[in-house]
Amino acid sequence: MVDEKHVYKEYESLPIPTYEEATSSRPPSSQSRLGPEEVSDDAERQGLLGRDSSGTHPRRRDGYHPPTVQSVRSSVDSDLYLPEVTPPSDDEDEDEDEALRRDMEELEVLDPEDSETAAQRRARLRRTFSKRISSITMTLSSIHFPSFRSFRIPFPSISFDIISSRLPYIPDEYRPGWSVLARLFGLFVLVSAIYALLVVEIMPSQYGGLGQPFNSEWVRGFAQSNIDLGRIRDNLKHISSFDHVAGSEGSLYLARWIEGLFKDGHMDVYGLEDYAVYLNYPKEGGRRVAIIDPPELAWEAKIEEESVYINPTPQQKQTMVFHGHSKSGNVKGPLIYANYGSREDFKLLKDHGINVTGSVVLVRYYGTQGDRALKVKAAELAGAIGCIIYSDPEQDGFGKGDVWPTGRWRPSDSVQRGAVSLMSWVIGDVLTPGWASRGDVERLSKENNPGLVNIPSIPLAWRDAQRLLSVLKGHGEEVPIEWVGGIPDIDEFWSGDQTSPIVQLKNEQDEIEKQPIYNVLGVIEGLETKAKKIVVGNHRDSWCFGAADPGSGTAVMLEVVAILGLLREQGWRPLRTIEFASWDAEEYNLIGSTEHVEENIEDLRANGVAYLNVDVGVVGNKFRASASPIFKRALLRVLDRVGDPFKNKTLKTIWEESDSRLEGLGAGSDYVAFQSMAGTSSIDFGFDGPGYPYHSCYETFEWMETFGDPGFIYHGTLAEVWILLILELSQEPIIPFDLKTYASAVTGYINDMEQYANSKGAPWEPDEHGTKFDTTKLVQAATKFKKTAKEFENWQDYWYGQVYGRAGLESNALAMERVMHNSRMTDFESNLLDLPKSGSDNQKHGVPGREQFKHILFAPQTWSGYDEAYFPAIRDAIDAQDWKAAQAQLEKAADILANAADKLLH
Repeated sequence: MVDEKHVYKEYESLPIPTYEEATSSRPPSSQSRLGPEEVSDDAERQGLLGRDSSGTHPRRRDGYHPPTVQSVRSSVDSDLYLPEVTPPSDDEDEDEDEALRRDMEELEVLDPEDSETAAQRRARLRRTFSKRISSITMTLSSIHFPSFRSFRIPFPSISFDIISSRLPYIPDEYRPGWSVLARLFGLFVLVSAIYALLVVEIMPSQYGGLGQPFNSEWVRGFAQSNIDLGRIRDNLKHISSFDHVAGSEGSLYLARWIEGLFKDGHMDVYGLEDYAVYLNYPKEGGRRVAIIDPPELAWEAKIEEESVYINPTPQQKQTMVFHGHSKSGNVKGPLIYANYGSREDFKLLKDHGINVTGSVVLVRYYGTQGDRALKVKAAELAGAIGCIIYSDPEQDGFGKGDVWPTGRWRPSDSVQRGAVSLMSWVIGDVLTPGWASRGDVERLSKENNPGLVNIPSIPLAWRDAQRLLSVLKGHGEEVPIEWVGGIPDIDEFWSGDQTSPIVQLKNEQDEIEKQPIYNVLGVIEGLETKAKKIVVGNHRDSWCFGAADPGSGTAVMLEVVAILGLLREQGWRPLRTIEFASWDAEEYNLIGSTEHVEENIEDLRANGVAYLNVDVGVVGNKFRASASPIFKRALLRVLDRVGDPFKNKTLKTIWEESDSRLEGLGAGSDYVAFQSMAGTSSIDFGFDGPGYPYHSCYETFEWMETFGDPGFIYHGTLAEVWILLILELSQEPIIPFDLKTYASAVTGYINDMEQYANSKGAPWEPDEHGTKFDTTKLVQAATKFKKTAKEFENWQDYWYGQVYGRAGLESNALAMERVMHNSRMTDFESNLLDLPKSGSDNQKHGVPGREQFKHILFAPQTWSGYDEAYFPAIRDAIDAQDWKAAQAQLEKAADILANAADKLLH
């Protein structure tokens, strides 16, 4: 239940109604015909004197409402016309005493008589007021402000004397009461406010000026104080109680459940968004990994994980082990071990005379090639016909600590599922790259598709990989020490060769080109700039129960929605629109978010303020963030408000003490399409930990409650960070983006790129073909950006001086300047996209060969998909040793950067 002290706190500091409240109820002609009693009644109906729907006055937490005036006692100068007043009789003295008693009742000096209800008393007092006010007639033009020689306030045992030597004595019946003075003062305030609205051009706002219904600081405090850890826990328990692979019944059920919570959160618009996309699923009996020759070594892998639950419910059915977007096939070949499966690892095998052609390759997760899809692609390019990827305990098991159920690490039978689509090359539905997968749109073939690998693959637990590695002894060469893994009971690690035992890899699956998936969207519309939007996202689909990935993020996002719903119940609304999204099929190449961006690309480029992403929300206590550098100021503001629940320090202090920094954006989650395609500034954040049984069915609610975040304390802390960051961007008058930090970061990116080019043998002087790699033009553009960013942000100092120098009042003209300032600031990232300049521009734009990625600064690295690449088009050309292309891309980037800097001021 909402605490009333929060509901009314801000209203206490606002003594006047808004302009609309004061003028909208009746036309002037109608009001001019009302008598005094009717005016009083009408004012109550307008909400200026009466109560709100809850029965309490909107500016009083205790339900108190202003007293109704019962009498008017005026003191006037002798030259004013006064009606004849008959002296009261003795009987009338009793009436006057009764009136005095009633006056004090209304002022709460005396308790009312039990026989009279509050409503009856108010009606009687209005009649008394009407009679007394009508007994005095004045001509407004002849009013003089009276001066009082003395008067006595009729309070028992209390008297106030005001002395003046110039004024005549005022009869008692014309002495004004405090209620009259209060009414006059209120009228003065109301007239002053209307004058300010019409003349000073006050703009009602959310940020601290007159007319503001909610104070930003109060909103933050309300949000932080209403986080409910029990609600987060209950939501995560429900989310992780059944599997919900992308496109499955479980994922659709969760979509409808989340849609209901969006409705409960008082979203203005909410609903499901569907696409038809290419997905694959394993078939029963369609997977096999076995040693088939020689016969004496015959063996078959278990593949599936053991039952996680001792007595599982029907809803706790575990998903089968497979790779998303893997190639169907049934292949047989000699087994060869290739360490982490990087291109360098395959080159080393080749250099040592190990022929990989026609082999089934065994590689381990992580290491020098973190992207599982690129492991399979490297094996394919080396000539392998199949690829097996296993989880080695040295990186992901007992080599790191105790395993489940006594510890947080992966047990021997646990398998890391995941997609092997090439998300650093193509994101979204690989059959519709660049356009949304709806209806009968054109679709590419699965064969030789640039986003798919062309050999079958499958993941295994180290329990099964142990047997495969043990049979390689004596085949090929003994591997270097850095290739040796942590699997026990293997005497020696050998590479294998064409004489190795023959392994069968069978991967037959259902492949559906138009599988329905569903995003859930919910919108809280903005008060000032409705079109401008902050998009808040988390994916919903998981490979099994998904308590950490993505359940922890989903549970926290739903808590954020619930808290904003409480604020909406109070009437709060942000300045800019907030759009929440629960994405489907993120695990399959970021499909749900990418299809949404492709369908809404023009709107996002024009109106996208920011994209805030949480994927794996909490698996430990170390806060981390990856983002465009434009977020640094806002993020540090937020971290300075949030305390670590156990360290008695703010997250900002811990961040700075540990020399943490904003990491770059690679291709790890749903922010990719927003940042690299739409140019919407993006951030991804959460709480990391030492490790967890990632993408396995051991990623359960019980694991989270026992090891990931006991008590769900850091889930609550993440909710604080997330909602405060949303508020920073949605309700602050000037969006707290940090262009000066961005400009400094760009200079750093150029320095890094120069060092990288130097390591690849860049021709700093013209070579025999006249080719030269020269960064001068790009450096000049960065210098221009740094100067422009400083000048641009100087206007913000001017705005704060103007507005807060006038007690928080902002003129309409200044408000329009501020809105345009915000628009230029949020357009900056969009202006860094490599886009056609006109409809007649037939050239290709974006990173060559990866044209979906349009941003000149950010994209995934081609051969390290989870890692970021700064100036990706230049870097790809450097990797290819094409210095002419590198120079051309550099000059294009310089022009785009300089143009974006110009647009900040024009």
